[in-house]
Amino acid sequence: MQKNINIRNKKARFNYEIIDKYIAGIQLSGTEIKSIRESKARITESFCEFNSHGELFVINMFIEEYSHGSFYNHRAKSERKLLLNKNELKKLEKDIQNVGLTIIPLKLFIADKGWAKLQIALCKGKKLYDKREVIKDRDNKKDLARLKKNY
Repeated sequence: MQKNINIRNKKARFNYEIIDKYIAGIQLSGTEIKSIRESKARITESFCEFNSHGELFVINMFIEEYSHGSFYNHRAKSERKLLLNKNELKKLEKDIQNVGLTIIPLKLFIADKGWAKLQIALCKGKKLYDKREVIKDRDNKKDLARLKKNY
């Protein structure tokens, strides 16, 4: 078992402009936390939604079935409830009403006390020309580094 579990959503910073970040707890079963501690989870295609009761859920988060689990094993892709303060939930729900904003998970990690935490962000989708600009800047930095290295 690894000491540092740090599962990141690498595409999020490229596809979205991050406005605000929050740290939320996740309501998990026993086999789910065991799989996360083995780093067998993915959050690349996941997003967050509110249900009719005002609770926040993460959708499309993949947690692989636990290898030593019996018939009590969890489903790999199911909705998992996120735990935030009531004020944070109200603020997020109000912000989501704006057109073009969404909640995306950035990082899944294990806190010091052993709890699984999810860093979520309120994001706005980037346009295609913004993405092209980021790629162009990255290429220019690589070229400059190459030139500096040669001299």
